[in-house]
Amino acid sequence: MMKTSVVTGGASGIGLEFVKLLIKDNYKVFIVDKNQSNLDEIKDYLKPNNHEYIHEDLSLIKSPEKIYKKLKSENIDILINNAGFGRFGKFHETDWDTDEKMINLHVLNTTHLTKLFLNDMVKKNEGKILNVSSVAAFQAGPLMSLYYATKAYILHFTEAIANEVSDKNICISVLCPGQTKTNFQKNVSSKKNKIHFNTASPKKVAKLGYESLKDNITISIPGFINKFIVFLNRILPRSVSTKIVRYIQEKNRN
Repeated sequence: MMKTSVVTGGASGIGLEFVKLLIKDNYKVFIVDKNQSNLDEIKDYLKPNNHEYIHEDLSLIKSPEKIYKKLKSENIDILINNAGFGRFGKFHETDWDTDEKMINLHVLNTTHLTKLFLNDMVKKNEGKILNVSSVAAFQAGPLMSLYYATKAYILHFTEAIANEVSDKNICISVLCPGQTKTNFQKNVSSKKNKIHFNTASPKKVAKLGYESLKDNITISIPGFINKFIVFLNRILPRSVSTKIVRYIQEKNRN
């Protein structure tokens, strides 16, 4: 019987690379994405073509229940919560509709989807969940405050529940990439991203996250420089690291 998996935000970027890795390992993949054109595009080249495409916006509160209702009978083996987005700007100047969507997507719906599928995995004592956070999760992020904060939530939430099921045949892992060559930066701001140093390929990022999930590694951080950044944040005063982040954000966008 073919094993099954779900990838949110799976029609582009890191998510699509996860899909390719799962297909290579003979999983049937349910690809969830809010962008219908991206879903239509990948149908043409994903082989074998026995995968299913779910057009759903995970920033909407009811979306986890709708997805779970469709897939409950599929006995999902792997869930990858990859969908996410960022927004540049001072918190008091960003629009609340976008802020609320980010909170819904990164916090409420990632949590809800995890809970729905984890319950089934606990019952059968088998399964894997990978949540995609960011190297931003390890520090405060002026000018992208909500993104940094919600990614920190994903990191700590994942660490906690991984510990809770450590006595079971279940692996829960969190991937914390740095800047990656995807459309993420284009959606962050209308201002062009100026800093391209330490930019990873989505293929390499996804491979590390996927291998860490299979190896039961709780936290994976791609690249030496990103690991070094996390180390610095542990030894620098928090006020200093916060000022550094703001300086980088301003240089990057202004």
